[in-house]
Amino acid sequence: MCQIFIRADPELYVMRSRSLRLRGVATSIRLENQFWDVLEEIGARDGLTLPRLISKLYDELAEAGGGDGAHLLPANFTSFLRVCCGRYMALQLAGAIPADTRIAISSLDAERVLAAERRRTAANQVA
Repeated sequence: MCQIFIRADPELYVMRSRSLRLRGVATSIRLENQFWDVLEEIGARDGLTLPRLISKLYDELAEAGGGDGAHLLPANFTSFLRVCCGRYMALQLAGAIPADTRIAISSLDAERVLAAERRRTAANQVA
């Protein structure tokens, strides 16, 4: 089993920093290349550059939390981005997000996707 993971391309887990502006503040985010690749795919589905996607996620997360988002950086926001990537891939595998990357994420019914995720989680807890 471990060979599947051990023999992966080492470039996937090399850390890389990217500098960008979030709400006018210059910052740097450090993630493994695998996560940058997934984030680029997510953004591309909606015609967003990587900086624009990250800025959008940051803004929406801050708005959902009712704050300015400053408490999210650096560690918590990078963790959030990693979880976004994992959820994106899991939701694709479960069929809740189409594998066809030409379909924009913004065109999906978020409540339907989240309901499918809740059903899957509940089924796994029963099993």
